[in-house]
Amino acid sequence: MSPLRIHEPARDIDVIHRCDVLVLGSGPGGLAAALAAARAGVSVALVERFGCFGGNITVVGVEGLAWYRHEQTVEANGIGREFEERAKAMGAAVPESQSLSYEIDAEGFKLVADQLVQEAGIHPMLHRVVVAPVMDGDSIQGVIVESKAGREAILAQRVIDATGDADIAHRAGAPTHKTPLEHMQAASVMFHLAGVDKARFMAGVRADPQTYSDWATGEWKIETSGKEDKMFSPFLKKPFAQALEAGLIPAHLTTIAGTWGAMHDSGELTYMNLVHLAGCDGTDPDSMTRFEIEGRLQAMLAIEALKRFTPGCENARLRNFGMTVGIRDTRKIDAVYNLTEHDVREQGRFDDSIGIYPEFIDGYGILILPTTGRYMQIPYRCMLPQGVKNLLVTGRAIGGDRISHAATRNMACCAVAGQGAGIAAALSVKDGVGLDAVSIPAVQKELSRQGVRYL
Repeated sequence: MSPLRIHEPARDIDVIHRCDVLVLGSGPGGLAAALAAARAGVSVALVERFGCFGGNITVVGVEGLAWYRHEQTVEANGIGREFEERAKAMGAAVPESQSLSYEIDAEGFKLVADQLVQEAGIHPMLHRVVVAPVMDGDSIQGVIVESKAGREAILAQRVIDATGDADIAHRAGAPTHKTPLEHMQAASVMFHLAGVDKARFMAGVRADPQTYSDWATGEWKIETSGKEDKMFSPFLKKPFAQALEAGLIPAHLTTIAGTWGAMHDSGELTYMNLVHLAGCDGTDPDSMTRFEIEGRLQAMLAIEALKRFTPGCENARLRNFGMTVGIRDTRKIDAVYNLTEHDVREQGRFDDSIGIYPEFIDGYGILILPTTGRYMQIPYRCMLPQGVKNLLVTGRAIGGDRISHAATRNMACCAVAGQGAGIAAALSVKDGVGLDAVSIPAVQKELSRQGVRYL
């Protein structure tokens, strides 16, 4: 009988790289952090487990970075806006269907991200999974990674955890909490279609326009502020209800519904956000395995329903899936300051603001769009984990309660937080002070220099 545990012998691990600031994860938060730190004048390495930078944009296929944007929306700009503008300039973005933003092409953004990283002089480290922190007491000194090359060590003066799940903060001993499985926001499998007749599809949309009030179905209840209810939404529900009635979709699959992003002249219908997987734990590989398979199955059922019941989709076919399921909700750190529902609903203001974010809440049955000029500030302290030195956490794992997460998890907010984290880490190194003692006025001055609004 096999033993229940094995003993792994101690071994020496080669240090393959040293830098001032090490960023773990290259989604919108991590990529923004790495670029901001490099532009602030320190050496930066960026570690990513996949073969491209961009995270949720490129790996998952979430192409709507700023789909909340309307005429009165007030934003931080900075690197998050640069992602959109650079994508447009490189032919990797088209107008988004429900907002004044551009939908970023997931494949094209791989090239955009490559160019941004190279221009900034960042040391790129793809195809490496971060497996453990290197600690000296309560101070993080770097990380150990695994790859085809085996185990390797990377050392740095400051580390930024942008893994999305606070992986390294958690393993370094920082207090974290994970949303109970039954309360986690659903995961999504994103996909894109080809072969759609644009003229017929758009005629069908105009003939039966959907609004955000249609998001409230028998399965979902949506709380809005009221002003969203009559606004156009690229929402698809009716084809799947018809498919359920016809027996094309099994009776238990009642949650297939959602939005599309852009209808291209080429016949591509992109950013199909229709598959929502409750009970998927992004920190459990067995759960992820089960829902990757289930999500692709549901996507194909959704495509069959669209072909049967949606004008213009009769000859539609799958173009591609995202490389992995999209996770909205797992661990968060217990930070020096944890954002609250009041902060995101009532325009929170902070002396240590590192950027602003519009009044956009999307999650846990709440949808509020920033159409009135209201916004909140993001405090630096929500990225400072307790109990571990030399470490910042950025992206969707920053400190906050359940409803604040429905705002801060969004990619544009991750980019705002990431840029602040990168600048703070860089100035901490240059000034020779701890991350908890970094000069906030100096951080804000550099934010202004990098084009960020923080007040």
